[in-house]
Amino acid sequence: MGGARRVANDPLRKQRILDATLTVIAEHGVHGTTHRRIAGEAGVPLGSLTYHFDGLGDIIEQAFARMARSMSERYHAALTAAPDQPAACAAVTDLICGEEYATPRTLALLHEMYAYANHNSVVAETLRQWLRRSRASLARHFSERACRAIDALIEGWPMHQAWEREPLDRDLVRETVTAVAQRLR
Repeated sequence: MGGARRVANDPLRKQRILDATLTVIAEHGVHGTTHRRIAGEAGVPLGSLTYHFDGLGDIIEQAFARMARSMSERYHAALTAAPDQPAACAAVTDLICGEEYATPRTLALLHEMYAYANHNSVVAETLRQWLRRSRASLARHFSERACRAIDALIEGWPMHQAWEREPLDRDLVRETVTAVAQRLR
């Protein structure tokens, strides 16, 4: 029996599945992510996953892409709001030290994403695009060389904090970002 494909009556179901996927990955790692865990977390029938996606790999790839876009948007907004380089240095310090950008959940997801990208070309490309967007946002205020260095600080410093389990020294972070911006003109 042929006919038109049925339209889902829950237009946000796909986004809920992707958000649930990130929750499952944060809690269980990519290796512990299953269709059943995702469906349970999203509160959707298991069949919804195969309706919207081409398998578990596709779900994970799209979830990481969604996360990267969301983080890029926050990053871009923070740097766009900065009227000058000193304000941009303060915005970068907030990204590195702030509780919104580098939460324990986000850091767990980033670790999983980086590891998964080593074996998945789609997620590796998502990461490359994210790097380009990050550097484009930084380029509003910093030289190309400074953008590369500052972007590495934004990625790396919160990871060190997560493993050291000690708060970052906000003054040291701000002074470092400012020194990099001024030195690498």
